Amino acid sequence: MTNNIIDSVAFAGELIRCPSITPLDKGALDVLQTALEGMGFSCKRYGFGDASLPETDEHARVDNLYARLGTAAPNFCFAGHTDVVPVGDDAGWDEPPFSGNVVNGELRGRGAADMKGGIAAFVGAVSALLSSGWSPAGSISFLITGDEEGPAINGTEKLLQAITDEGQVIDHCLVGEPTNPTALGQQIKNGRRGSLNGLITVTGRQGHVAYPHLASNPVPVLLALMSALTTRHLDDGNSGFQPSNLEITTLDVGNNTTNIIPAKATGRFNIRFNTEHKGDDLKAWINEEVAKLAADFDGTIDAQLRVTGEAFLTDPSGFTDILQDSVEAAIGTRPELSTAGGTSDARYITHYAPVAEFGLIGATMHKVNERVAVTDIENLTRIYSEVLRRYFA
Repeated sequence: MTNNIIDSVAFAGELIRCPSITPLDKGALDVLQTALEGMGFSCKRYGFGDASLPETDEHARVDNLYARLGTAAPNFCFAGHTDVVPVGDDAGWDEPPFSGNVVNGELRGRGAADMKGGIAAFVGAVSALLSSGWSPAGSISFLITGDEEGPAINGTEKLLQAITDEGQVIDHCLVGEPTNPTALGQQIKNGRRGSLNGLITVTGRQGHVAYPHLASNPVPVLLALMSALTTRHLDDGNSGFQPSNLEITTLDVGNNTTNIIPAKATGRFNIRFNTEHKGDDLKAWINEEVAKLAADFDGTIDAQLRVTGEAFLTDPSGFTDILQDSVEAAIGTRPELSTAGGTSDARYITHYAPVAEFGLIGATMHKVNERVAVTDIENLTRIYSEVLRRYFA
């Protein structure tokens, strides 16, 4: 075990220099594991998926890490991911996307905000506390995946099951996602909406537009289905969530002519739903609408529906009080509890322990020139230190 304090900003830069685009690791977990083992953590790697498959396949192997300091309860877990999204337009970056350079007081590079900066802040917080002689009255753990930005089928969900099968118990979990819209200290996410992805394929029979009785046009059927889905009022929201919404993301026919009735039409949509719904109930409703139209259609309608996460809410409690109090004590701002935004791996963790999310500012995540202020990483490190002190007090 080392008594050297790990500098959060420098460590974030080291992580950024590992081009860990999902599902590739490129040494990011090695960097993290080396630092954690230097602080006395026991680390174990978990690989899920098929190593023989190309990285573009959603079932390709993904590397994950669980690390724990101590064996006693309670176990406070920090969760996150070292994988990042692709860089996009290479030429649009002011700095190389995996440089991890500090320029004009900003740490720049893919993953700076989402979420290598958050991981580095938590590592720095633990390092500073341990170096001061502090020790947790329980355990601290890291649950780190390599496919949060991808299909998320060989990461957190399987990792949680694996460590649970080995007897590990997480008492509370903090996910270091970038939860703040424009300034550090604005929002703690204590819940997330669920997400359902739908792909509808309507297959009819191609023909000449002048002889429609000899064809079966899939386009009106697809439009009628999408109309039925979008006109339903899902809900008005509730005390923890905004109203659910269904958004059509694409309609495709691929017909470049004016005189051919196409054989196939497809549409994609997504539903972001709150705790007024369950994924299976929404799927049942969609399938009912499909069945109504299919009954009078000379063709087939295929609905591929996938719920990638259920809506959940961590009720305000002593745990969320600690998080809010810690932010306020460290930087003078008290964050609100919010369920707005997209999904995260917290949707899996909620089945094992109370979970909330707090991290850096997300304004530049997934964008060209992703960056975070150095002062924000330093302040987040102070906040995480305060969270640990208060939690184990």
